[in-house]
Amino acid sequence: MQSQSLMIELQDQDEIWIRLFKGERDNAVFSDEYDTYVTFSGYLVKPRNQNTSLLETVTSELLFPARQYDRHTTEPISFYLSGLEELLAWKPTKDDAFNVSTEPLAKRQPPLESHQPRTLVCHDMKGGYLEDRFIQGTKVRDPYVFYHWYYIDIFVYFSHHLVTIPPVVWTNAAHRNGVLMLGTFITEWMEGEKMCESFLAGEEEAYLAVAKQLAAIAEFYRFDGWLINIENSLSASAAQKMPHFLQHLTAEVHRLVPGGQVLWYDSVLKNGELKWQNELSELNKVYFDACDGFFTNYNWKEVHLQQTREVASSRQADVYVGVDVFGRGDVVSGGFDIKKSLQMIREQGLSVAIFAPGWVYEHLGPRDFLNNEDKFWALLSQLLSIHRIVSLPFCTSFNLGMGNRHFSYGQETRTEPWYNLSAQEIQPIYGSHRMSDRGWVRTRCCLQEAWCGGSSLLLEGVIPPKADHITARGLADVAFRFCWLISLSPTLLDVSSPGEPTRHTPSLLHTPPPDLAQFLRGCEQHGEHGWQNRCYELELQNCFLDELSLTVSHRQPGQEEMPFTCRLGKIWVRKLWKAIGNSVAPPQPFASQQNAEQLLVSLTLSWTYPPSRATCFRVHHRSGSCVRDSELPLLLLGEAHVCLYRVTQLAVPNLQTLSSCRLEFLVEPVPNDGSHMDPATWGKLIFVYSNPKLPEDTATLSPHPQPGP
Repeated sequence: MQSQSLMIELQDQDEIWIRLFKGERDNAVFSDEYDTYVTFSGYLVKPRNQNTSLLETVTSELLFPARQYDRHTTEPISFYLSGLEELLAWKPTKDDAFNVSTEPLAKRQPPLESHQPRTLVCHDMKGGYLEDRFIQGTKVRDPYVFYHWYYIDIFVYFSHHLVTIPPVVWTNAAHRNGVLMLGTFITEWMEGEKMCESFLAGEEEAYLAVAKQLAAIAEFYRFDGWLINIENSLSASAAQKMPHFLQHLTAEVHRLVPGGQVLWYDSVLKNGELKWQNELSELNKVYFDACDGFFTNYNWKEVHLQQTREVASSRQADVYVGVDVFGRGDVVSGGFDIKKSLQMIREQGLSVAIFAPGWVYEHLGPRDFLNNEDKFWALLSQLLSIHRIVSLPFCTSFNLGMGNRHFSYGQETRTEPWYNLSAQEIQPIYGSHRMSDRGWVRTRCCLQEAWCGGSSLLLEGVIPPKADHITARGLADVAFRFCWLISLSPTLLDVSSPGEPTRHTPSLLHTPPPDLAQFLRGCEQHGEHGWQNRCYELELQNCFLDELSLTVSHRQPGQEEMPFTCRLGKIWVRKLWKAIGNSVAPPQPFASQQNAEQLLVSLTLSWTYPPSRATCFRVHHRSGSCVRDSELPLLLLGEAHVCLYRVTQLAVPNLQTLSSCRLEFLVEPVPNDGSHMDPATWGKLIFVYSNPKLPEDTATLSPHPQPGP
């Protein structure tokens, strides 16, 4: 590779900082003051001043902490801990910031503490940490996603590593939909037996230290607790201390993690023998009594369920009866037939733990996954409680966190497949219903068109003869009426007084109030890409928002059936207390390409923003502006769900003359109420770089003049 020199001038604006420190570490110029760093393929030749350095590029591998960054691309990744020493040595560092969930647990009804039978999903797929380990997303077609959150209460991310820390993308998606996220602590085989002996058979301080670390990890990364799975025999001493370890861990998790949970898996008996019981019994109840719940093995029969109910007494909902979707072993059912198992479990008033629902993806393949996944959960729907988000603002674009393309405000911004579960939004109830008179309705995900992200909600069906409408119910918290000819109008149902409920239909906001005009400027407009916007102002007193449903109707019922298809791109319910921001032009599509005339830039952006005020940050850039005062289009790089973004191998022009070029990064906060932020308030960072002619003796190099920004 031919060596060349590059002068970079850094400027900080707003709340993004990247500064050069007068030192060098692991091939990275760094700053202790701002806890951020810039990486480059080269070494520091001579600092010009605190904000400018001269870099000479060489062939070199970037040295990053292997645990938090991909070795090949330096992209931030989620990780696990492999050994007890690694667990006990763990402490948070600046490199862990990417892995911290920023999504608070949404409030739902019914809540977990309602004591009704619950549903737990335990995700076990090919060892875990697949494409989901890439925190900023990755390019993959037809990935596995889970999106039927409204049916479940708890999600466990499972792998066979000692300490499974859930990938942050899963925690963000689960919390946004109101579902608890648990990691896994597992020991297995002879190695596991030795490990348990090392922290349980000795003094109390040893197991207290393990419990303290596990609770601290859950608190720091902001997930909700642990599934404890001891798949090896215990000595008499270790078995005696295991309940105390569980009690201390549960107490620590409750202290550090609001609403946190610790569950025990059915494996070891109270005497330390490894013997799966397939039930809660007097032989393993000592562990159940020490924590929040019990996850049974899968080879149970009806008699096991009856005995479990008796032993659990008033804590029946805290027993999660295991159902392996793969149907391995002597089980009641598997695959699409697991409804039989759920029916038996619910008859005893017990909770269920659905293990490896990724069977749908692994067994049937990715090609028709979404349809097969909807079928799988529809078969169970009558046995699962539906949970609803109960807080405002309520805003969703039905984004699955993946897509064949990426859209922003209805316009395509990325042309390649993508996958990032942190971008998944609140999901509706997907399903279908067929009526006796040839009418039917179906709601499903549409990957062909979207308002924001990669998908929209597709409503399709047939209005039967002599009927004037058809309704898809149970989408969320508000009652809407979605009318034929794409006229969106809400209908309120007043049930506060006895008798038949009264319907109220608010009028359309043709002219928004002056203080909301800027905020609602897009209402009642026909978009360039076929989307239509409608806004309504509702004055509500002494009532609550209960349900969201879509009704498609035609004005004159006839003798013929009426097929229909329509897409819903976004639903947004918020308190109108302040007008925020301006509408902005969407960024242009961007696909990274490299040729011989380009350089590759990798760096980490860092900024500050008030907690819980943004659902994510869109990171844009303009590059290649080598002519003064020229304005290039804004290009979308990706989305960040923490106040950090790692830019990797971004192609920029390679200067061949003494001219200079400008590289600009902009960070757009996306408020959690769905509004737009004025571009003037976005974070901004500008690089001006040049290719100066170097004297032979670099030690006497004089500063190269730089043009203004």
